[in-house]
Amino acid sequence: MEKFARLHGYLRSRGIAHGDNEFRPGRAKAALLSQAHCPQYVSAMVDGTLDARALRRMGLPWREALMTAQLALQHGIACHLAGGTHHGHYDFGSGFCIFNDQAFAVRQLLNRGVVKKARMFDCDVHQGDGTAAMLTDKPRAFTCSIHCEKNFPVRKMKSDLDVGLPLGMTDQDYLDTVFETLDRLLDSVQPDLVFYDAGVDIFQHDPLGRLHISEQGIADRDRGVLARCRQRNVPVATVIGGGYDDDRDALAQRHAIVIEQAFELKVES
Repeated sequence: MEKFARLHGYLRSRGIAHGDNEFRPGRAKAALLSQAHCPQYVSAMVDGTLDARALRRMGLPWREALMTAQLALQHGIACHLAGGTHHGHYDFGSGFCIFNDQAFAVRQLLNRGVVKKARMFDCDVHQGDGTAAMLTDKPRAFTCSIHCEKNFPVRKMKSDLDVGLPLGMTDQDYLDTVFETLDRLLDSVQPDLVFYDAGVDIFQHDPLGRLHISEQGIADRDRGVLARCRQRNVPVATVIGGGYDDDRDALAQRHAIVIEQAFELKVES
């Protein structure tokens, strides 16, 4: 969990994050979470009454503490310095994810009429199973997951579009797949908003990744995704997704790549 503070510190040291462009969301309310998640699950999480089996499945200990989308609609690009909890399901947590931030956000935006069509573009190395399951009844929220096929979760859910990648895939094949998929999605229907999960667990040395993508490949991916959305005037909200490394500073800098690419694109415009 310490990677989040280190990511913020690194971006501050680079002059990318500062008081004028940082926003802190309010505390999530149980009543709002229950519009996306099972109310009994929300209550058990808030009260700390989840049983041992549920906690094991979630992969995290219970603890007291736990707008990007709306800022993206305002500014074109907004980057959350955490998020991407795509293994959170309607009534249980899984894979280090408690509640599903993107599924929650898109349901709120659609229900309020803020957006009419949204695209979930998930490039974390693990399939966005919770997001796929929680948005299966929302045809205006198109879910796309590009992930390593032989990786967690063992039991995949059905996204609107799943692209399973082979073990050990390298930069060029990976980038070709990502960009061809995104171009096809954006050319078919221009959405009002893209949620982009920029997971860095695709990195070649990530212990939970099983792909062979370099840091330059990650940077090329993030810049290419953001640039394609920007060229079509489609707002994009990014989350950092997964990344696992005992060198926490190196991991924070890897997660910073998508924010650095967004910053450069804004400066160049």
